[in-house]
Amino acid sequence: MADELRPQHGNWTYDVFLSFRGEDTRKNFTDHLYYAFKDAGINVFRDDPELERGEDISSELERAIEGSKVAVVVFSERYAESGWCLEELVKIMECRRTLRQLVFPIFYNVDPSYVRKQKDEFEEAFVKHEVRYFRDIDRVLKWRMALTEAANLSGWDLRNIANGHEAKFIRLIVEKVSKEVNSKYLFIALYPVGIESRLKLLLSHLHIGSNDVRFVGILGMGGLGKTTVAKALYNQLYHNFEAKCFLSNIKAETSNLIHLQKQLLSSITNSTNINLGNIDQGIAVLQERLRCKRLLLILDDVDDLSQLTALATTRDLFASGSRIIITTRDRHLLNQLEVDEICSIDEMDDDEALELFSWHAFRNSYPSETFHQLSKQVITYCGGLPLALEVLGSFLFGRSREEWEDTLKKLKKIPNDQIQKKLKISFDGLNDHTYKDIFLDVSCFFIGMERNYVEQILDGCGFFPRIGISVLLQRCLLTIGDKNRLMMHDLLRDMGREIVRENFPKYPERHSRLFLHEEVLSVLTRQKGTDATEGLSLKLPRFSKQKLSTKAFNEMQKLRLLQLNFVDVNGDFKHISEEIRWVCWHGFPLKFLPKEFHMDKLVAMDLRYSQIRFFWKESKFLKNLKFLNLGHSHYLTHTPNFSKLPNLEILSLKDCKNLIELHPTIGELKALISLNLKDCKSLNSLPNSFSNLKSLQTLIISGCSKLNSLPEDLGEITSLITLIADNTPIQKIPNTIINLKNLKYLSLCGCKGSPSKSSFSSMIWSWISPKKLSQNYTSILLPSSLQGLNSLRKLCLKNCNLSNNTIPKDIGSLSSLRELDLSENLFHSLPSTISGLLKLETLLLDNCPELQFIPNLPPHLSSLYASNCTSLERTSDLSNVKKMGSLSMSNCPKLMEIPGLDKLLDSIRVIHMEGCSNMSNSFKDTILQGWTVSGFGGVCLPGKEVPDWFAYKDEGHSIFLELPQYNNSNLEGFIVCIVYCSCFNNTVSTDLPSLSVINYTKSSITTNKPLTNDVIMSTQDHLWQGHLSNKAFKMEPGDEVEIIVDFGAEITVKKIGISLVFDKYVDQTMLEFASTSNDDDVVVDNQDENVSEKDGEVGSKRGFDENDDEGLKNSYQIPKRLKCEIDSNMKIDEE
Repeated sequence: MADELRPQHGNWTYDVFLSFRGEDTRKNFTDHLYYAFKDAGINVFRDDPELERGEDISSELERAIEGSKVAVVVFSERYAESGWCLEELVKIMECRRTLRQLVFPIFYNVDPSYVRKQKDEFEEAFVKHEVRYFRDIDRVLKWRMALTEAANLSGWDLRNIANGHEAKFIRLIVEKVSKEVNSKYLFIALYPVGIESRLKLLLSHLHIGSNDVRFVGILGMGGLGKTTVAKALYNQLYHNFEAKCFLSNIKAETSNLIHLQKQLLSSITNSTNINLGNIDQGIAVLQERLRCKRLLLILDDVDDLSQLTALATTRDLFASGSRIIITTRDRHLLNQLEVDEICSIDEMDDDEALELFSWHAFRNSYPSETFHQLSKQVITYCGGLPLALEVLGSFLFGRSREEWEDTLKKLKKIPNDQIQKKLKISFDGLNDHTYKDIFLDVSCFFIGMERNYVEQILDGCGFFPRIGISVLLQRCLLTIGDKNRLMMHDLLRDMGREIVRENFPKYPERHSRLFLHEEVLSVLTRQKGTDATEGLSLKLPRFSKQKLSTKAFNEMQKLRLLQLNFVDVNGDFKHISEEIRWVCWHGFPLKFLPKEFHMDKLVAMDLRYSQIRFFWKESKFLKNLKFLNLGHSHYLTHTPNFSKLPNLEILSLKDCKNLIELHPTIGELKALISLNLKDCKSLNSLPNSFSNLKSLQTLIISGCSKLNSLPEDLGEITSLITLIADNTPIQKIPNTIINLKNLKYLSLCGCKGSPSKSSFSSMIWSWISPKKLSQNYTSILLPSSLQGLNSLRKLCLKNCNLSNNTIPKDIGSLSSLRELDLSENLFHSLPSTISGLLKLETLLLDNCPELQFIPNLPPHLSSLYASNCTSLERTSDLSNVKKMGSLSMSNCPKLMEIPGLDKLLDSIRVIHMEGCSNMSNSFKDTILQGWTVSGFGGVCLPGKEVPDWFAYKDEGHSIFLELPQYNNSNLEGFIVCIVYCSCFNNTVSTDLPSLSVINYTKSSITTNKPLTNDVIMSTQDHLWQGHLSNKAFKMEPGDEVEIIVDFGAEITVKKIGISLVFDKYVDQTMLEFASTSNDDDVVVDNQDENVSEKDGEVGSKRGFDENDDEGLKNSYQIPKRLKCEIDSNMKIDEE
């Protein structure tokens, strides 16, 4: 738990520590001040005169300083003569920085500037100190700095306050200190796990120190710890503001806004006698008073703009430098307030969750071995929600393993009541029943589905889903995941489902939505359906033999949503409701849709894996149908008459292997946006009307193995954005494609053109040699010019049998292209115009066996893949490609070096050059010594030995060391180098490499995984070198550690080397060198103490943050130590 979060309420031993020069003031001023504090009820520490011996303060006095909330320092004329007092002051100022102790200086008959600048009596005292401590001048320097720092603080000067009257002077001091002492820290949490990182994020948004007024929102779902983080923020910052106020649980106080106004006014005016007649009067008073003081205001749990209005939260009313923080579950409210920043609180990661849960469940930071797996099941259920972790941890504390198992089984069906009540507050706060209906529909049926798909269905239900889903997103009840999918926290999902069940838990037929397997089967098999049911989902295994009767649906006349995956039914479909808007029936058992099936209001029909032969016997006019998915319907031979589906937007016929043709009326689908024909292996042509699909944006025809041409008038489908035609026998791309001004993604991978006229013997030979196989095909015929495709962002021409001069020379005209895949082709070189692709970020050239030279590359390229280019001898100079982050050129045996790569080593994160056996040793040394980027990635090169500059080495996959003590240096990280090999050759490892640090001193294990990926295995020895930051491992001087590298079962780690990287130089020699060198980085090798330098880069071991500019880094090796025995009670901390 972070030191920055302490002390909390109740952790202070004393209210005030009184620091003074005893001979000057003990029997007069300080004595009076001491008793004035005591009379005011302030717990004050004053040292015993017998303690003042020597120059070093006692451990008892140190503990008293550390345990005091406020330090009052009385500077008198002879204060600086006492080394004791000065040591005491150094400790006080240290506590101010580390423990946020409040320090108030009192200038008792001395000029504050004399203290600040050490003049007059203070100067005389320091002349004596410097003579006395000439061998320890650092101590004297610390004393000077402490005096200057303390004298710059706000305090009291007797000469300028109360006309020198000590009694009045003391009263003013006691009043001020009393207010600070009574401004108690807010209690944060019993176990404040994970707060430090979230507090750091929040502070980064506040810009403390700037003089503007700043509003910041803390946003998140219920139970995430928004209030806890806000309290921690208050404790850290409140003493920096003239006025401060934490208004908690505002939502619960909505009916008593005057009370909130009084609280805020009391904080500003320091008065409790405030009378307000009504809310409007309170607003008027606040408008006058808010601008008087620099204010820290935290408004906790706000859910309505009227609450903020009542508190006059208008930016121009606050004094300069004020900070206003609002915690809420409603993003829209923060947008209305026009906050400067929104800080979203994330769920805890697994490590944080396990620690927090363990503190509550075991009163320890880690579970016992007996409960370890069960604890992991609980944190998986909680999904990183602190509320749930605390509630369930406390509930399970002291219970038996059997009780734990029972609880987990119960939670799968019934949520914990405490968690349910807390989360349900957000649902109850929805002020529109349609929003609630949308939430319940999503929680029961639509999690993980594409947003537009769900919105169209719910729109058909009359729920106004675009505003409704927007509100749910703003209220943190929904999130948007990958591919625009609707996502919801598992506990919110369970909350929604429990709301459906809570009124009639034993009567599922009376639920509005049925989704639990046992309950749905019970209702359907007993035919107990009622008109209460609006949605039903039953998902059976694919080859289930369960049969049901359609009569079970007879009473469900309000049924809107129906999912019956792999359910076989008997009976008349007229029993199914006329209100159906969504049918998801994977494995639909009939050969065609029965005419009695009510589909008039149907919006979406998903009949994947169906037994349908043809869509229907009698066509119906389905004006509301927008989504039709017949994918994987292997018996389907013909599509329906599309003229009866005028508003169809999405049509999927993926993997309909026996589909022979598309109905000619497909051209009448004026609203069709997406058409998926992937793997329709019997489809040999597209109808002539195809170019009439004026709204079509996505066309997928990959794997249509009989489709050998695209329509010549393809260019008339001007709305087309994505065209994927991989692995088809298409021989020519129509020239009209350049008219597709909106086309962003074109993929023709595996389109090799037509077989060439070859002899029987060459065909036989092609079976043996893949290269010969490609040569038995002509290249796909591309348009002679690509000008016009100005929107194209991704172009894939992989394995298209492209040879020299088959790539259009004006490829550089693709001004928007970001990714180009030319892998597995037969050209010797690339068009020089490729350098004109100014927006290109990724270039793939893997497995081009004839490629000999890579020309100048675009300047913004970030990734280059050119592995297995066995003829590649040269590349152009890469020094102009400043943004290169990933370089993969494995198994290029003729490649000796890459010009300009040495200029990119401070930014490139991954270098794969396994199997590049012809590289010179000097080039490899340049890469290994110059590469500086930390974190995921690394460098893979051929090599048999850990380089010489790793003075600390060992055999095998692990190494032991004791971290050295070194003054004024912090361990920033370490460099790892290993030698490895494998039984496999030229294949990618399936394992993810990891590195673990066993810290025997701290009894902990921390694992970093993955270190890198796509490691190419080889029977020859190779090197991997990586940089890791110490932030995750938290190693400190004196720690005894073992570092273990694991590259998986398929790779053997033979040798290991480590270099430690510090943030400052390790000796004065290095500092002197740095002051005269133009280079920013040096390497220290403690064997010969020589500085390694080459071109300003070789030997550079900096870069544990690519944005880091804190100073110079160096590598320092330490002696080997004996292995320690592993403590069986060691804590495991998976990073």
